[in-house]
Amino acid sequence: MTETVSTRAKARGKGLKMERVFSTEGTHPYDAITWERRDVVQQNWKTGETVFEQRGVEFPDFWSVNASTIVTTKYFRGAVGTDAREWSLKQLIDRVVKTYTKAGIDHDYFATDADAEIFEHELTWLLVNQYFSFNSPVWFNVGTPSPQQVSACFILSVDDSMDSILNWYKEEGFIFKGGSGAGLNLSRIRSSKELLSSGGTASGPVSFMRGADASAGTIKSGGATRRAAKMVVLDVDHPDIEEFVMTKAKEEDKIRALRDAGFDMDLGGADITSVQYQNANNSVRVSDEFMRAVEDGTEFGLRSRGTGEVIETVDARDLFRKISEAAWACADPGLQYDDTINDWHTNPETGRITASNPCSEYMSLDNSSCNLASLNLLKFLKDDDTFDAALFAKAVEFIITAMDISICFADFPTEAIGQTTVDYRQLGIGYANLGALLMAMGLGYDSEGGRSMAAAITSLMTGTSYKRSAELAGIVGPYAGYARNADAHKRVMRKHQAANDVVRVLHTEDGRVHKLATKAWADVIKLGEKNGFRNAQASVLAPTGTIGFMMDCDTTGIEPDFSLVKFKKLVGGGSMQIVNQTIPRALKKMGYQEEQVEAIVAYIAEHGHVVDAPGLKTEHYEIFDTAMGARALKPMGHVRMMAAAQPFLSGAISKTVNLPESATVEEIEDVYLQSWKLGLKATAIYRDNCKVGQPLSDGGGKAKKDAADKAAGSVEPVETKVVEKVVYAPVRKRLPKSRVSRTTSFTVGGAEGYMTSGAHDDGQLGEVFLKLGKQGSTLAGVMDAFSIAVSIGLQYGVPLETYVSKFTNLRFEPAGLTDDPDVRMSQSIMDYIFRRLALDYLSFEERSQLGIYSAEERQRHLETGSYEPLVEETGSASELREAAAPLVEQGDEGARVETKVDVETKDTHGSEAREVPAHVTTGEAKTTAELFEKLTGTAVDSPLCMTCGTKMRPAGSCYVCEGCGSTSGCS
Repeated sequence: MTETVSTRAKARGKGLKMERVFSTEGTHPYDAITWERRDVVQQNWKTGETVFEQRGVEFPDFWSVNASTIVTTKYFRGAVGTDAREWSLKQLIDRVVKTYTKAGIDHDYFATDADAEIFEHELTWLLVNQYFSFNSPVWFNVGTPSPQQVSACFILSVDDSMDSILNWYKEEGFIFKGGSGAGLNLSRIRSSKELLSSGGTASGPVSFMRGADASAGTIKSGGATRRAAKMVVLDVDHPDIEEFVMTKAKEEDKIRALRDAGFDMDLGGADITSVQYQNANNSVRVSDEFMRAVEDGTEFGLRSRGTGEVIETVDARDLFRKISEAAWACADPGLQYDDTINDWHTNPETGRITASNPCSEYMSLDNSSCNLASLNLLKFLKDDDTFDAALFAKAVEFIITAMDISICFADFPTEAIGQTTVDYRQLGIGYANLGALLMAMGLGYDSEGGRSMAAAITSLMTGTSYKRSAELAGIVGPYAGYARNADAHKRVMRKHQAANDVVRVLHTEDGRVHKLATKAWADVIKLGEKNGFRNAQASVLAPTGTIGFMMDCDTTGIEPDFSLVKFKKLVGGGSMQIVNQTIPRALKKMGYQEEQVEAIVAYIAEHGHVVDAPGLKTEHYEIFDTAMGARALKPMGHVRMMAAAQPFLSGAISKTVNLPESATVEEIEDVYLQSWKLGLKATAIYRDNCKVGQPLSDGGGKAKKDAADKAAGSVEPVETKVVEKVVYAPVRKRLPKSRVSRTTSFTVGGAEGYMTSGAHDDGQLGEVFLKLGKQGSTLAGVMDAFSIAVSIGLQYGVPLETYVSKFTNLRFEPAGLTDDPDVRMSQSIMDYIFRRLALDYLSFEERSQLGIYSAEERQRHLETGSYEPLVEETGSASELREAAAPLVEQGDEGARVETKVDVETKDTHGSEAREVPAHVTTGEAKTTAELFEKLTGTAVDSPLCMTCGTKMRPAGSCYVCEGCGSTSGCS
C-alpha cells in the first residue's frame, strides 16, 4: 500500500511547501542556544542505592535538572559506560528527527529537498526548545536497531473462543514488554449464565480476567520502565455485569483483611500479588438506553452474547447504584458512554468503537494503535500575556505532518494492529500545561472564562490538524478506509464545526483564538470535500506524564495545577522548594504591585495555598485553585472543563475527577450522570484514600508488627516503674537598668503611631512599647497590655522570629500604604510593627527564612537575582546597610556572602527562580507530592515509584514519578 501511495504522489509531482516559522535560515537550531554538561546520578530514596549514573551529559542550559535527568535515564539509548551510549540531547533529537525527515522524503511528502530541510530544522527547534514532545515509544525506538514502534496506545479484540482468549494473553504480553499499554472489550465472551455447545456452563469473562491480570503483574513493561497498563471494558447489558462491577471492590475488602493481619499490602509490597484484578483499569460501557432507564427508574435487560435475547432484567437504578458504590470503594469501574463515542466515530462502516486504551483517551477500531504527541501550551503565551494562536497553529501543522510520516515506517506488535493502523492512520495530537496557562492568564480553571479559552484552543488544535490532514490527502492520498466511510467522516467534521460555532467567547483572548479556529474548520470542510482526509483520527488529550517532565511543564494534560509549591532539583546536586512561577506572573497581570506579589508568594511558600494571603482579593482565589488542598476544585469543576474540550477531540480525555474522602455514593452517581448529559465520552473518579494498597507515610515494619501482634492476641507484660518527675521552668532575662533603645514613628493606612524598642547588651530585643491613640483610650490601653505581654515573652526566651511569623500577614484596618521605604504595604498595624522589628533586630539569614527583606535587598534581587548582601558577616537590615557601603567602595570581590546551596537562578521558562523561606524547607520530601503532604498535612493517595521509591503524583488517569519519570500508564 505504501508503494502505491508513493507512486501516486510522484505522478502528481506534488509535495508540501514548508514555511520557516520557528528556526532561522542559515543558523541550525542547536547553534542558537547555549549548551552545558551535567552529571546525572539517580538513587532509590528508600534504599540509598545508586540505580543510575551517567556523567557529562549535554543539555541546553535552560532545561531543568529534572528534565535532563528523566531524558538521560529514560530515552538515551546504548549500554551505560560504553561508547555506544548516547550522551547529548542533540544525538537523541537527531536520531528521531532525521528518521522522520528521511521517511518524509522517501514517501514524497515534500515538494523539494529545501522543504525537507526546513521541516527538519523546524521540528528540531520545536523539540529542543520544549514546545512539544512525541510520546515515549518514539524516543525509545525510532532510529535504533529495535523495531520502530511509535505508538503508546493499543486496542485489542477478543472473541468467544479459547484460541482468541489465549491469543489475547499473548498479544497483551508483547505490548507490555514493549513499554506500552492496551485495552479491550470482553463483551463478546459468553457469560457464566449461558451454556456451551458441549452442554456445560461458560466460565464468563471475569474468570478469564484473572489469567490476564496475572500476566500483566508478571511483565514489567519496557523492562523496569513502568508497570503494565491495561483497560478492561464490559458492556452494561452483559449478564455478568454485576460480577464485573464488584471484582475490584471485593478484592479491596480482601486487602484490608490481609493488611490488618500484618501482611505487606502496599502497592508493590511483598504480599499484594495474592490479590487479583489490580493491574487493570475497569470500565463499564453504558448506553443511552441504560442511562435513560436510570433516570426513569425502569428495568433494563441483560442480553445473551450468542442470540442477543434478554435473559435477565435488572433495576437500572440499582445497577447504577452498585457501579457507584464500587467506584466509591475502590475508584473502579469508570464509565464509557457508548452512544456518544460512536456518534463521533468517523469509521462506523468499518466497525463500532468498543474499547479504549488504558487511560481512556484513545478510542477507535479494534486491533488499532495511536501515536501521540503533546504541545506545551505555556510556550505560546507571549510576554504581554496573550496567547499566540497563529504560532500555535503553525506548530500543529508541523507536528501532525511528522506524526503521519511516522506511520510510513513504524512497526507494530501484531499484524492485525499494523494493518488497521496503516489503513486508518489514527493520530493523537494533544497538549499539556493547560492549568498553568489559564493561571498565568488570570483565568480560573473552574470558570466560564477558563472553559471558553480551553474550548477555543482545543478547537483550533483539532481544526488545524484535520486541515493539514486534508492537505496531506491531496498530496499522498487519503487513508485506505476513507472511501467506505467518507460520508460518516465528513458528518463528524460538520459536528466539530457546529460545536465550534456555539462556543461562547467571553474576552479578547479566547475571541482571537476562536476566530482562527472558525477559519480552520471552514477550510476542513472545503478541503475535505475535495481531497478527503489522510487520518481517521487527529486528537486526544493524554496524561503527558513523562513527556510533561521532558517539556518542563507545570501541569499535565488538561489537569489543573497539582500544587502551588514545587520541589526542584538543582544543578550540582541538592534541591529546593519554589513557588510555581506562573503565580507571580498571574498576580502581575492582575495588577498587583511588586511588594504585594512578594508578600503573597511568601505566604504561599509557607502555607501551600492562597487562603488569607496578604493583599490578595478573594475574587482572585479561584485562579489559584488546585487539584488538592485548601482550595481544591469541586468535582463538577473537573467535569465541566472536560465537557468544554470534548466536542473538539477525535478521541477522549485522560483525566480523573477527584473527590474528597468525605464524598458520598450519591455524589459519584451525580458525577457519572452529569458527565453523560454533558457529552463526555468517558469518566473516571477517584475518592481520596479509598484504596488500601497505597503506601502510608509511616507504614513501616512497626505498624505491620503491631497489626500482627493485635491479630495474634499478644499482650505486652505490664511493668510498674517509678518515674521521677522533672520540671523545666524558663528563667526571665531582665534588661539592664541602662539599655540602648530605638524609637520609630510610622504611618499605616493614614493612622500614626510610635514604637520604642529596647535591647539587651548583646543586641537582642527585650522590650517593645507601642503608642497609638490618645492616652486613656481603649486602643491605647490595649496596646499597653499587648506591649507588656510581648516584652515579658521576649525576656522569658520566646524568639522574636516566633512573634514575627505569628503576627505578620494579620489583616485588619487600618491597613495599606506606610511611610516606611522598607515596608511599603502593610496588612495591619501588627503586620507593620513585626516586619519593622524583624528588619531592626534579626539577621539577614533569619529574615530570609521569614521572607522579609529591606528595600535595598529587594532592589538587589531585581538587579542580580539574589537578596544576599555584599558583606561577609550577617546582621540586621540596618547593620548590613551601614556595613555594605565601605566594602563595596573598596571593590572587595570576595565580599559577597556565599549561598549555602547551589541554587539555579533560572526556572524552566527562563525567568528568575524564587527562593522560598527556609523555615518551610522540604525536610525528607523528595517530590512535589511529598512536599505537598508536609506543607498541608494532607495525604496524597498515590503509589510509590517502582524504580526510585519516591511518591508519584496523579497525571490524567495514571500516576507519574517526578524523580525518574516512570508512569503507571501508557504514555
